[in-house]
Amino acid sequence: MDTVHALSEDHSRLARELQDRGVKYAAGGWVDVNGRSKSKIVPIDHLPQLLAGSERYTPRGLGDLGQMNPHEDECVALPDLDTLQVLPWDRRVAWMAADLAYGGSEPFALCPRSALKKQVDVAAGLGLVANLGVETEFYVFRKVEDVTGELVPMAASGAMNPTPAYDLESTLDALPFLDRMVDAMGELGFGLYSFDHEGGDGQFEFDFGYAPALVTADRISLFRLMARQIAKQCGLTATFMPKPITGGWGSGHHYNISIEDAQTGQNLFRDTDDPAGRGWSKTAYSFTAWLLRHAPALAALATPTVNSYKRLAPRLADGSISWAPVWAAYGHNNRSCMVRLPANRPALENRGVDSAANTYLAFALMLAAGLEGVALGLDAGEPAEAATYDWDGTTAGGVRLPRTLLEAVEAFEQDPLVGEVFAPQFVVEYAEMKRAEWDSYHAEVTAWERRRYLLDL
Repeated sequence: MDTVHALSEDHSRLARELQDRGVKYAAGGWVDVNGRSKSKIVPIDHLPQLLAGSERYTPRGLGDLGQMNPHEDECVALPDLDTLQVLPWDRRVAWMAADLAYGGSEPFALCPRSALKKQVDVAAGLGLVANLGVETEFYVFRKVEDVTGELVPMAASGAMNPTPAYDLESTLDALPFLDRMVDAMGELGFGLYSFDHEGGDGQFEFDFGYAPALVTADRISLFRLMARQIAKQCGLTATFMPKPITGGWGSGHHYNISIEDAQTGQNLFRDTDDPAGRGWSKTAYSFTAWLLRHAPALAALATPTVNSYKRLAPRLADGSISWAPVWAAYGHNNRSCMVRLPANRPALENRGVDSAANTYLAFALMLAAGLEGVALGLDAGEPAEAATYDWDGTTAGGVRLPRTLLEAVEAFEQDPLVGEVFAPQFVVEYAEMKRAEWDSYHAEVTAWERRRYLLDL
């Protein structure tokens, strides 16, 4: 089979070493725009060909993105050997993160990983390293046969009031699944340091070490695959749907962001001379300012589904606070804001991201926005001191985050920075895809509407 690069004897030796360890297959995994893993699988003795670019893909296999064109050239998956991992839950398979190259020669305009790499390179050109840590939340249910049916938590907490957050008994009840996840993450070198039951019944969070942005994005892609696969092995269903239960908490995907000097490793977000006395640098405040400035457009990638906006509400169905941001505001340790400047770590926490986000795409735009703010030396303004959940349209100090996917997509199309970060083809086709998603949802007559209007009108 034709390859893009020459075959390597080193890769042949690696294939034999993996085969001796019982590995039978290799996958050069890339993710579609929805964050789902995609790959052909090759026999392990074909690893040298895979690494040389033997595997080709129809360009429109990226999750409803764009229109099929049967005359287009193919994309080639070029795996990153530095990311190779033998999957702990199925040791027959070796996995690598891959980039898609159009025709094998140039980054594919719709490849999420390539979009992030471009912004990482921009930062590197400025002598900077962007680090990212992600707080991953997701739900686990007993096997779901019918998506319209009742969702039964893996280890029901008894519908604790107000929430089962941090409940030790609920966490221990779920250990048959969680223990497998912990073992796998340890073997993969994620640097897991805690996990817990979150505020929704059957909702869990895993926290692991921060790393350079591309490393973290690769880990999140593998984490999502891992959670789903291990759940299936346990007879369960793991979902990264942001809000699967009306009365439950939404699943956030908080991004903890820091910038360091590439040569010295110094964290540039900290400064003991902070006039506010909080220890943050002008760089941190400027980065924050432009995250907030571009927040409406960022929402199209950070909260990318119709369902995402069921989470971005100030209160839950029972009237309690949602713990999700509603306003593009920042505050010192203020968890009601989109951007929180934590008291316990030198990283900005963007709480306006949910579990459906494609980390490559969402962080590519965030990084570009933050770096632009730093270059302009912008002022973030005054922080929000109180909870923002009950702010109204006359409240100073913040811009309301989009209420619907349609609002977010319109902001995405209108923001000039989007066109600098992503190829024109991506901007057009992503907006068309998401507008079609909104139109399909909006055309559906729901049970809520029938309950509300059927007999009253």
